Amino acid sequence: MKRRSRRALTALWTVAAFGALAGSAAALERPIYAAVQDTARPPIGWVSFCADQPRECATSPSTPRDVVLSPRAWRDLVRVNRWVNETIKPLTDLDHWGAVEKWSYPDDGYGDCEDYVLLKRRMLISAGWPREALLITVVRDRKDEGHAVLTVKTDRGEFVLDNQVDEILGWTETGYRFVKRQSQSDPNLWVSLGDGRPAVSTAAPR
Repeated sequence: MKRRSRRALTALWTVAAFGALAGSAAALERPIYAAVQDTARPPIGWVSFCADQPRECATSPSTPRDVVLSPRAWRDLVRVNRWVNETIKPLTDLDHWGAVEKWSYPDDGYGDCEDYVLLKRRMLISAGWPREALLITVVRDRKDEGHAVLTVKTDRGEFVLDNQVDEILGWTETGYRFVKRQSQSDPNLWVSLGDGRPAVSTAAPR
């Protein structure tokens, strides 16, 4: 997929972050926050990841927090998303580990979609971003295949960091069907986003 220019990202910031979303017809048709519903089962691979990385999952429930999406915060998102997408090479779990599904940090430079998500999340948390605003999310992509992205909850809506595209988009602009994600209050609790079809997070080449 052709990479987006810096000008496009700047324009997106201007329109999405500081545009008059509230009160416009488009805002009413495209809600800036996804509707959270009932609890859901964790995606395949999450439980095994927690067993392999117990520190990552040894967290306590906390108060939900949204990020204030300042220009500096937006630049941080763009930088992390681009760096991870350019640095990590796509490789399916079957080719990488000989397993159909395995969540892991791509420390060797290779990974599939959820591995990109884990690294972006870790980098942002290390930079001081609140865990409660960085939510691993399972979607159905444009091919109706399972895919994992990182949802960032902000005071200006929910934005998606994706290994399939470098442009950071509002969640309604991705063309994806959102299935479930981590709860803001507890990363070990997963909540449905309204689509009852099962989805498995598998590697998705660019």
